Amino acid sequence: MPQEAEQLEDIRHAVRGLCEGFPGEYWRAKDAAREYPAEFVDALTRAGFLAALIPVEHGGSGLSLEAACVIMEEIQASGCNGSSAHAQMYIMNTLLRYGSEAQKAEYLPRIASGEMRLQAFGVSEPTSGTDTLSLKTRAVRDGDTYVINGQKIWTSRAEHSDLMLLLARTTPRDQVEKKTDGLSIFLVDMQAALNNGMTIKPIRTMMNHSSCEVFFDDLRIPASCLVGEEGKGFRYILSGMNAERILIAAECIGDAKWFIGKATGYAKDRSVFSRPIGQNQGVQFPIARCYAQMRAAELMVRHAARVYDEGGNPGEEANMAKLLASEASWAAADMCVQTFGGFGFADEYDVERKFREARLYTVAPISTNLILSYLAEHVLGLPRSY
Repeated sequence: MPQEAEQLEDIRHAVRGLCEGFPGEYWRAKDAAREYPAEFVDALTRAGFLAALIPVEHGGSGLSLEAACVIMEEIQASGCNGSSAHAQMYIMNTLLRYGSEAQKAEYLPRIASGEMRLQAFGVSEPTSGTDTLSLKTRAVRDGDTYVINGQKIWTSRAEHSDLMLLLARTTPRDQVEKKTDGLSIFLVDMQAALNNGMTIKPIRTMMNHSSCEVFFDDLRIPASCLVGEEGKGFRYILSGMNAERILIAAECIGDAKWFIGKATGYAKDRSVFSRPIGQNQGVQFPIARCYAQMRAAELMVRHAARVYDEGGNPGEEANMAKLLASEASWAAADMCVQTFGGFGFADEYDVERKFREARLYTVAPISTNLILSYLAEHVLGLPRSY
């Protein structure tokens, strides 16, 4: 086995071992109480998995995005939920690529050690949704500070993060030459901001995802919180969004593997009419089809991660990976419920919980329709549809 493949296999084994300490009972309890799985996140942090993309000189592991994908995939394949921690990996990209040396020296070692969590990404707004260029949150320079006003929505884990990567408009849209200009990125100390111009309101959703609204009312932050150059924030987050889509696609592959494994095991053991239900082609064929769909999507995810690691611009590959993997995961989720029949709705099997969690990823962090629009316009050269 090549050294690189052997390393990835070692990572899989280590993640799997960690996840064995967090069985279905743990996740069912957290889901029922709508609690953040802090113990799981702490265990991932202590094991160094959440510092996978942080360079060694800043206390991290300095691994590739492909290795990070293996970590997130294996978490999901083990029946756990990586959404409680995955943001730290893809948010990290913006800080690594565009943060100042002072910012990296101050924050990266503390994030790697677990002293601080970088889990919140403030982009979406109630009135703009996926139309990021229409966001209204403003950051106005005032001497050595910026004053922020506005609102963000679907800012997951805001209550459980020490830092937020915030996208805000620093130049009005009607005053920029290009519509992609005038947006800036800030690294906000949430502990200092909370109740000092920033308030957080949890949103109850169909899955335990720690989603929140965040309100900014004359929040003052130091000018040193600006990441990179003012007005270039949209370009900065595009690269991070590619990493996000690839990592979440890897999670979807893990979910699909969990559903397929769960359905296969049940179909072997469950007997009706004096024979295992897995002997019936009506049960076999959907499982086999989901397996083939998952393997095809898995290849696309690996390819996208390698393009990213080699320094390419994986916009096409990242979007296709997210599209194919999320659809493979959802198909496997639906198949698994159908295989279990009525027992698929009983929480003791964990199928219904994972079913709810898997449904998210054909909608977020970017919907299937937006991916298709991107491919149509930017890859196939068709006229812009919106």
